[in-house]
Amino acid sequence: METYFNFSQVNMDNMKQAIVDTLFMTVVSMVLVIVIGLILGLILYTVGRKQKPYAKILYGIVSIISNVFRSTPFIILLVLIIPFTKILLGTFLGAKAAVPALVLSAAPFYARLVEIAFREVDAGVIEAAESMGASYWEIILKVLIPESVPALISGITVTTISMIGFTAMAGAIGAGGLGAVAWQEGYQRGNYTTTLVATVFILIIVFIVQGVGDALTRKTDKR
Repeated sequence: METYFNFSQVNMDNMKQAIVDTLFMTVVSMVLVIVIGLILGLILYTVGRKQKPYAKILYGIVSIISNVFRSTPFIILLVLIIPFTKILLGTFLGAKAAVPALVLSAAPFYARLVEIAFREVDAGVIEAAESMGASYWEIILKVLIPESVPALISGITVTTISMIGFTAMAGAIGAGGLGAVAWQEGYQRGNYTTTLVATVFILIIVFIVQGVGDALTRKTDKR
């Protein structure tokens, strides 16, 4: 048991910086994921409702692209886009360098959750808005999004928790954060206390995100 509870081996300065890096990667990536996911989800929902051939083709193309990035294991995607990351940011190391892979991996996942949330909106409400002459964007902004807010927040919560797990994996190959500390300073050096402490901090962040997300979902749910 001493192997796991020798807290004198934990470098708290490095741990604090790792927490900052993890929060940076999570927050920055999630802002981009929410924006891109909403746009992609709206496209999928809009063209999915149309029966015209061009709409089906467009839906298929967007679906394939979404499924490719969503289904590719994150650690593989992270390695595959290293050349792109180096061109974009000049390096593939550090917290900033992990953001492109995090966004590419999570945005399609959230886009699917957005599409599902939009599809769950009562069709009668949308038809009523259309019958009153509401424009496409009025329906989106005043009916579709407001009615699906609880589901959208729930999707953000699930995606954010997945994102935290992705940051831990990214840390294992040079992105920094709690994953890097757990792997490099903990496991590779036989310092299991550091790995344990890093894991506890990751769990605390996850519990906070889950708690806040659940509270917001309940508050915005009109049912």
